[in-house]
Amino acid sequence: MGYRVVVVGATGNVGREMLNILAEREFPVDEIVGLASRKSLGTEISFGDKTIKTKDLETFDFTGWDMALFAVGSEATKVYAPKAASQGCVVIDNSSLYRYDPAIPLIVPEVNADEIVNYKNKMIIANPNCSTAQMVVALKPLHDRARIKRVVVSTYQSVSGAGKEGIDELWDQTKSIYNPVDEKPAKKFTKQIAFNVIPHIDVFLDDGSTKEEWKMVAETKKILDKSIKVTATCVRVPVFVGHSEAINIEFEDFLDEHEARDILREAPGIMVVDKRENGGYVTPIECVGEYATYISRIRQDSTIDNGLNLWCVSDNLRKGAALNAVQIAELLGSRVLKKG
Repeated sequence: MGYRVVVVGATGNVGREMLNILAEREFPVDEIVGLASRKSLGTEISFGDKTIKTKDLETFDFTGWDMALFAVGSEATKVYAPKAASQGCVVIDNSSLYRYDPAIPLIVPEVNADEIVNYKNKMIIANPNCSTAQMVVALKPLHDRARIKRVVVSTYQSVSGAGKEGIDELWDQTKSIYNPVDEKPAKKFTKQIAFNVIPHIDVFLDDGSTKEEWKMVAETKKILDKSIKVTATCVRVPVFVGHSEAINIEFEDFLDEHEARDILREAPGIMVVDKRENGGYVTPIECVGEYATYISRIRQDSTIDNGLNLWCVSDNLRKGAALNAVQIAELLGSRVLKKG
């Protein structure tokens, strides 16, 4: 016996990826439906070897459906997630709307799976920000061993994190570099993204940080440990898919780089590729379509007593969004609903 599953925002990048991953991981589905706005009504989407047509989100009745994976913006989520929850369907939400609500669990299954029981508070579970998700997967096993005091992270985030418009803008601008007659000014991003990097993701806050940077701080504290100090600089780079992070970690206790490497090799959701030779590390292009969070460049930080540096790469449409949502669904099924 399987589950009746709804994917909301099924025509978008993340929604389509959710459907792909549900099929790839053979999630026990008895029935599945893809919902979209009326302008996308009837669009054909793939689920494994099946083709299904989207239905209208506005008029859909969630009664009798087990779980709904939401991949729409906060405004639509604000309207339809409470509706689904009130009709007895557990919501797994990929937007930022509910992440900071203390009554709603913010889950990365490799890190804080036990929080899943708190879905009953509001029948809603939040999926974290893409840049946070991969980082806490890397931090958790190290924190368990040596207790993390402080994290300094610089991100190199792909344009797919900004949706289809971000992908299109990088593609169009890259082509226009070689065809100056067809100039493509910045629209989605604040400056040209092709052959450039932009140290600005989301809006600026009063303290000079951006909201993306604030999200990494707040979410790491909620998911992993509220006592950890985090400072972040988030940068958009001309990469289509795959977020990278340079992470500097200060621990309470000394942790040797060799032991850290062994710990990470054994940790769930992580693949260590760390050879001190040309190409002995993972780059974004190699992580596309993969489930793992990849760790490379593990080394001691000699400027502090208990410090390590590492390089962390993951497919942001997968672990940063769709995969984590499906893993939450798997966790919900195995620990709570127990149908599959």
